Amino acid sequence: MTGTPITSIRNLGPAVEQALHRAGIPDAETLRNTGAHEAYRRLLKTGTKPHFIGYYVLHMGLQGRPWNDCKGKEKSDLRKQFDALKSEVKPNVLIGIERELDLIGVIPRRRPKAP
Repeated sequence: MTGTPITSIRNLGPAVEQALHRAGIPDAETLRNTGAHEAYRRLLKTGTKPHFIGYYVLHMGLQGRPWNDCKGKEKSDLRKQFDALKSEVKPNVLIGIERELDLIGVIPRRRPKAP
């Protein structure tokens, strides 16, 4: 890790920090430069299950706001962005049952698409 820990950002704990590291975001500075939407895209591509609360918590944290401050039109606009992102991004890794079946050789190996 080269910069400020991701956990220094409001609302973001160790589990989010680890997931962001796996997604290639090593520190708070990189996360701020990347932005919440693109960071969440990277999380999805590395196998994080999509969850709307996680999406808007990331947005709120980068704005220095409490996670439960997201309401009304802002929340509904973020929901539209989240739904669009979720439908467009497919993980580059196998997850869940597909991963387990691949490990035991039941399904043909899939290679991740190039980013």
